[in-house]
Order: sequence, then structure tokens, then C-alpha cells
Amino acid sequence: MGTSKAPAHQDPFDAGAGGLLRQPKAVWATAGASVVAFMGIGLVDPILPSIASGLNATAGQVSLLFTSYFLITAVAMLVTGFVSSRIGGKKTLLLGLALVVVFAGLSGTSTSVGELVGFRAGWGLGNALFVSTALAVIVGAAAGGSAAAILLYESALGLGMACGPLLGALLGDASWRYPFFGTAFLMAVGFLCVAVFLKEQPKPARKTSLLDPIKALGHGGLASAAVSAFFYNYTFFTVLAFTPFVLNMTPYKSGAVFFAWGVLLAVFSVLVAPRAQKRFGSLKVLGGSLLLLAVDVLVLGYGNHTAAIVCTILSGAFIGLNNTVYTELALGVSDAPRPVASAGYNFVRWFAAAAAPYFAPKIEEWTDIHMPFVVAAVTAVAGALVVVVRRKALTHEAEALEPKHAIEDSVTVFAN
Repeated sequence: MGTSKAPAHQDPFDAGAGGLLRQPKAVWATAGASVVAFMGIGLVDPILPSIASGLNATAGQVSLLFTSYFLITAVAMLVTGFVSSRIGGKKTLLLGLALVVVFAGLSGTSTSVGELVGFRAGWGLGNALFVSTALAVIVGAAAGGSAAAILLYESALGLGMACGPLLGALLGDASWRYPFFGTAFLMAVGFLCVAVFLKEQPKPARKTSLLDPIKALGHGGLASAAVSAFFYNYTFFTVLAFTPFVLNMTPYKSGAVFFAWGVLLAVFSVLVAPRAQKRFGSLKVLGGSLLLLAVDVLVLGYGNHTAAIVCTILSGAFIGLNNTVYTELALGVSDAPRPVASAGYNFVRWFAAAAAPYFAPKIEEWTDIHMPFVVAAVTAVAGALVVVVRRKALTHEAEALEPKHAIEDSVTVFAN
């Protein structure tokens, strides 16, 4: 199994040719569109209560905005490689962007929560097609090697995850519809930039089958990583989709909370996780972080309002650590090609991202407001138990990965 490496002495911040700031317009166009694409994940967070009020919907109904989005994203993992290996990278990017423009715009015109949930599903398909292809396109179009391109893409990921809630808050304070129209406009600009500045990318030598990601899950180590990540993602998206109703804050305040959450997620994913892995080992970092996340969500659920705010922000640190380590496990434990292993892994874990927003409000209806976080804590512990029980399958090759490549791997697996 090969692990692609950036040149050992390449400085991505070098102002010379190929440095971070000396990239072709095609790279900047794709990276800019990537920021907006990642913003779409957390965009609705601060305005969930406003949407519920505006459409006379319950918290459970509005949370389906995440469920439909990620359910389609999960299924699309089997499709994106199939599509891009046949029509090429540029056409796949443009198709994804066009779908986001259409469905984000339609979301803003919704007259019922059912319409909005359906439009978010179409948005999820477009986003999956775009994000799954963007990294490969950026690296292929970058000048002077991949190091600067990878850093640029990772920066786009972190900026988008952090700024999505801010955009939702700023535009949503006037109307819950405006963030959707704003996203459609920004993605339309991205579409034009990609169409004008990006040249057609060469098609892969081998076409990807729809079943290749499923076949890859026959490997015990990859399947174990995917199952553990499934439990973890349930916890992750309970925080992301259900906490806004618990905080019950104005869009501005909620956006600020999730902006801080996104900043911690990016910092711990890119800067802290590789250092922690080098010192303690990947599985110890992952197991410890999952257990700390379990404690964090319990305090979030049972603490006072201030504790809930602090724990929501703090969860970003544990989520950032987990994302990076799970990435290395998914890409390092099997001999499947990276895009195929990543697609199979994400096919499993995104189903939990679809399940948590649906079940958390239901659990509250059946019990009380604390119980969704108890369940989230249990799933985080379950993820840690899978790591412990299956550590031998997860250790083979994974521990041999070099933490310095965590940035490259993390964007690869998130993209796919």
C-alpha cells in the first residue's frame, strides 16, 4: 500500500513558484468554491429554531434537514467515483455546483418543512459530487507540487466549517430564507469561476465500479474503522443538529458558539492531532478522545446554560482529533485504493450523521431533554470499545503511518 508524500523539504508558504499564494487561478477558484461547499454543512445550525418557527414545524421535523442531506451524501459515496471516473473532474465539479445552486435556491422558497427537507436532499447530492472531486482537482491543477495545494484545501475545509454558522447567523437574523439564497449566489459565482479558469482534468485510467466501495468493506480493519466511526458520528451530529435547540439562543449568539466550535475543530484536526499521535499513538489518542467526548456531551446535557455553551465549543476539539485519526485508520488498514477505501468508510459513517438528527428529538419526546445526550455519550463509548476490541485489526499498518501526513489524509477522506 502506497502513501503519497509531499516533498520532504517543500515549504508550502514559499512565495516562489508553487507556494501557497502563487497558485493558478483554477486552484483559487476551486478552493473558494470548496469554502462555500463546507459552509453548507453548518449553515442551518443557528437558524434551526427560526426555521421551526417560520414553518410551524417541530424540532424533530426541522432536524430532518440534516437527515435528508447526509442520507443522500452517504448513498452518493457509491456514485461520485463512478461519475467522476467517466465524465472527468471538471464536469463533475460543475454538475455538483449546479445542483447546489438549484437546490439551495429552492430551499429558500420552501413553504413547508417537507419541501425544505426534500430540497436539502438534492443539495446533499450536489455537495457530495463537488466535495468528493475538489481535492483531486486542486492537487492536479496546483503548481509546484501538492504540499501547498493540500494546505490550501485544508484551510478551505476549516474556514468553511467555521464560517458556515456565521453566515447562517448574519443572514438568518433577518429571515431564515436568506442563508439559502446567499449560498446559492456564492455557489453560482463558484460555478462561473470554475467554468472559466479550470481546464478539463484527465480521466482516471481505471473506471470505478459502484460496488468497489462495498467490496472494500470486506476487509476487517476497514470495516472496524467504519463501524467505530459510525458510533462516533452519531455523537458528533447529535451535538451539531440537536444542541441549537438546547441552547435556544438568537441566531447571532448561536452562530458565534458554533464559529468557536469550528475553529477548535480545525485547529485540533490540523495542528494538535498529528503531534498527539506521534507522542501517544493513534489508537490511544482516538480511544481517549472518544471517552472525553462522552464526558463532554454528558455535561452538555445535564449542566446549566453556561456549561452547555462551553461544552458545545469544547466538543470541537475532540471532534477535530477524532476526524484526523479515523482518517488515518480508514486509509491505512486495508490495501484498497484510497478513494475506494474512503468511499466505503464514508458510506457507513454518514448514515449515523443522517440518523442522529432524526432520533435525538424523538428521544427527547419519549423521555426528556437530557436523554439524547446520554445516548450520544453511550455511542461515543461504543466507538471506543470497537477500537479496543478490534485494536489488532486496526493496528496493522495504521500505526506505521507517519503523522506528518495527517493533513493530506484528512482532506482525502473528508472529500470522499
